[in-house]
Amino acid sequence: MRGSEFAELKAFVAIVDRASFARAADYLGLSRSALSQIMRQLESRLGVRLLNRTTRSVSPTESGRRLHERIAPMLREMDDAVAQAVGATSRTAGTLRINTLSMAAKKVIAPRLGRFHEAYPDVVLDIVVDDGLSDIVSGGFDAGIRVGGRLQKDMIAVRLTPDIKLLAVASPEYLAKHGEPKTPADLHHHACINWRFPGSGKIAGWNFENKNNNIEAIVSGSVISNHQDIVVPAALQGLGIFYAYNDDGIAEALESGKLKRILADWSPTMPGLYLYYSNRRHILPSLRAFIDCLLDRDIS
Repeated sequence: MRGSEFAELKAFVAIVDRASFARAADYLGLSRSALSQIMRQLESRLGVRLLNRTTRSVSPTESGRRLHERIAPMLREMDDAVAQAVGATSRTAGTLRINTLSMAAKKVIAPRLGRFHEAYPDVVLDIVVDDGLSDIVSGGFDAGIRVGGRLQKDMIAVRLTPDIKLLAVASPEYLAKHGEPKTPADLHHHACINWRFPGSGKIAGWNFENKNNNIEAIVSGSVISNHQDIVVPAALQGLGIFYAYNDDGIAEALESGKLKRILADWSPTMPGLYLYYSNRRHILPSLRAFIDCLLDRDIS
């Protein structure tokens, strides 16, 4: 197989895996026009149409589906073989692609970037902050970081942090004006700030626990968003009650008195942050080094 033919097949697999020319082009480091030209060359060479394309979506034809089923596992095996070969050497290098929650990016990754680069200057960290719970395998990522209860199936997981508390919070101004709820049922009489998952578009449920009682509160309010830069300021400005992981932004506001914790007896504990990667791939030396860094192990 000539190099150009291999590149064509790799591009085809990337498009089908991501169901998007744009995402595949970003992954391959190509322009969309260059990727389109590669696909036209492949379809012309094979004499068959492989993709159904519209302005909004792309999907394989029946011939494309059969081709993808055969060659995608082969390409992944080749990637694994290369990773093993690299792992047999003493040099840790290459690009490591990580998909992470914004909370983990701020709390776990960002403080350790300098330390990791100093130890492994030949590793390029390609970090995508994504609260949408994307599929790391189809997205071409080497690993992801999520809250323990939201890991993909059939993955190897490494705990990074202790369990995390879910906290209901509100500004003192809001509580002075509207009163403080004593039970989750009281939330029906309050304005609440809702979180929408970026990927699925679903609104997060508010689940509370107290001894043997489990309650899911259905709440409403004037603000819904999928980004921390909206929901936290909304709570700080007195627009309602917010229910969130106790990350740095919430912790700082509680410590300064800008937010007050409520329903403390009902706050459940959630699994902490985990890094996870596919159990079908050999672990890259760069990923092993990255995990050691996040766990504050000796990486010198």
